[in-house]
Amino acid sequence: MSFGLNNFLKKILPKRLFYRALIIVAAPIVLLQLTITIVFFDSIWIKANKGMTRSLVGEVKTLFDGFKSEKPSDVQFLTNLYKKNFDFVINIKKNEKLPETRSDRRFSPMDRSLRRELKPVFGKDYWFDTVTYIELVDLRIKSENDIIQIFFPKSKIAPSSVRVFVLWITLPSIILILIAILFLRNQTRPIVKLSKAAERFGRGERVDDLRPSGASEIRKATLEFDKMMKRINKHLSQRSEMLSGISHDLRTPLTRLKLQLAMMDKKDTARKMASDIDEMEKMLNDYLQYAKSQSEEDYTNINISEMLNGLLKNYDSSKYELKISEDIEVQGRSNLVRRSVGNIIENGLSYGKKVFVEAKKTVGSAIIIVEDNGPGIPQKEYQNVFKPFYRIDKSRSLNKSGVGLGLSIAQDIVKSHGGNISLSESKHKGLAVKISLPF
Repeated sequence: MSFGLNNFLKKILPKRLFYRALIIVAAPIVLLQLTITIVFFDSIWIKANKGMTRSLVGEVKTLFDGFKSEKPSDVQFLTNLYKKNFDFVINIKKNEKLPETRSDRRFSPMDRSLRRELKPVFGKDYWFDTVTYIELVDLRIKSENDIIQIFFPKSKIAPSSVRVFVLWITLPSIILILIAILFLRNQTRPIVKLSKAAERFGRGERVDDLRPSGASEIRKATLEFDKMMKRINKHLSQRSEMLSGISHDLRTPLTRLKLQLAMMDKKDTARKMASDIDEMEKMLNDYLQYAKSQSEEDYTNINISEMLNGLLKNYDSSKYELKISEDIEVQGRSNLVRRSVGNIIENGLSYGKKVFVEAKKTVGSAIIIVEDNGPGIPQKEYQNVFKPFYRIDKSRSLNKSGVGLGLSIAQDIVKSHGGNISLSESKHKGLAVKISLPF
């Protein structure tokens, strides 16, 4: 039971902290106002309305009896008397009937009170309208073949203190809620700021130094996050500098080896050694790509169609099929996204004869699917292949170059953009890689 209630509350409650806090503050104020209003109507207004309505019906009954007993010459005297003393505007409608349709509101306290007091006195021989006129009530009573129409102010049956009371209980509540909104906005602003900074940092964007603000707990969290961010940035910078230095140091002897191989007499041996050196250079470039996958490139609009066409034009047209349903654009780092998709396409062509690339839109995201017709990957290895330097010996050929960083780099880039990457079996019997990037 409690579990179902919790799920229900999770569904109806707003997701943002500001609105949840506003509900916590505003709900007691609204409930208090409703309670006071109900108590007022039950104990004061209804009783006062009942007494005023009963008094009014008594005056109407006296008027009605006077019209029946008095001579026609005295009717005008009574009309003027009641107009002067009771604010009654009286019309005598000869040979008319009561309206067949009722305009009274069933749930109106005023209408209910009128019905309750008029019915015992006049039975069904009455009709009234409290809707047509803003300040007046139209009451009609049947008297033999005539209709006595009486207009009287609503104030005779509705206590004038109601409007004042409603104003007094509503205005302070509105003021309190407005003050709560301003206060909560100031309190939640530092949390929202910290959340956005964490989101940007998670995507690999540059985040300026955070200035702690708000409550002491929020200030402390902001300060610690800023320290953590600086430590991570320092670590990433040191890693990139170290790998750049290693790359520079290794490229020099590799270049010398290439020159020496070019001068060797045994061409077959030199060709094989040159191939090994080229593979070493590719490995070195893969290491550097992996280390620099979190670059400080700015976010721009990326046209998926242009990007895919640009990547595939480097390959023979017989080695790929491209299907794009519509024009798709996403926000991201253009070079990184290009590298991610390029790694997957290159990986597919390394193990298959052909790749099948598709781009489409779904709700809130762009989908890129790259399939190949190679040997595929066992399902149990789907998570392992995203690990750096992990290679599968059985399903993928050992003769292929690389160090097992292509999918790792692709996953890092996609996740830094708030997206997702997954593997499945291709309908072409190979591997299918699905990339999802949010708009």
